[in-house]
Amino acid sequence: MDRRTEILEAAAKSFSLFGYKATTMDQVAKIANVGKGTIYTFFANKEELFNAIVVGMIEEMRTEAEAAAIEGATFEENAHARLMSILKFRTTHQLYAKLIDEGKEIRTPAVQEVLVDIEKQIVKFIAEKIQKGINRGEVKPCNVEMVAYLLFKSYMALVVDWGKTHGTELDQTEIIDLLSSTIFKSLLI
Repeated sequence: MDRRTEILEAAAKSFSLFGYKATTMDQVAKIANVGKGTIYTFFANKEELFNAIVVGMIEEMRTEAEAAAIEGATFEENAHARLMSILKFRTTHQLYAKLIDEGKEIRTPAVQEVLVDIEKQIVKFIAEKIQKGINRGEVKPCNVEMVAYLLFKSYMALVVDWGKTHGTELDQTEIIDLLSSTIFKSLLI
C-alpha cells in the first residue's frame, strides 16, 4: 500500500471516530504512522484530505447501489433495490453516519456542505437511471432531475423519518406498495 492510501485510510478512520471538526492532521499522522509533513506532500490541508475521502465514499456508495440491481428486473424493482442500498449505506457506513450526526448536532459548515454535495450526487445517480429508463422506453419522459429528487426524498421520508415520527418503522413491502401505487404508477409506461 502506498503512503497516500495509508494517509487516506487513517484520515477516514479519524473522521469516522472523531468527526470532521475534532480531527486534526496530527491525529491522522499518528494513525497513519507518518510525520505530519508527509501528509502535506499529498494534501494541502484538512479540507482537501476530507474531500478526497468523501469522493471515495461516494464512489463506494455508487458501486454498492449498482451491485444491488437485479439482472432482468424491471425498472421499478431495480430503482427500489438501488435506493434501499443507498439508504442502508447511509446508516451503516461509519463515516457517513458520523457526518450526518455532526451535521445535525454541531452544524459544522464543511460537513453540511459535504452532505449537500452527497445528496446532489445521489440525485444525479438516480437521474441517470431514470434517463436510461426513458431511453429504453420503460419510463415516461419527465423532468428527470425533479423526479430523481422526489424519489430520493420519498424513500428518505419513508425509510428514515417515518419511524421517528410515527413510532413504528415501515417494512419494505409497505414502502414498495405505497410508492408503486403513487410515484411509479405515474412514472412507468
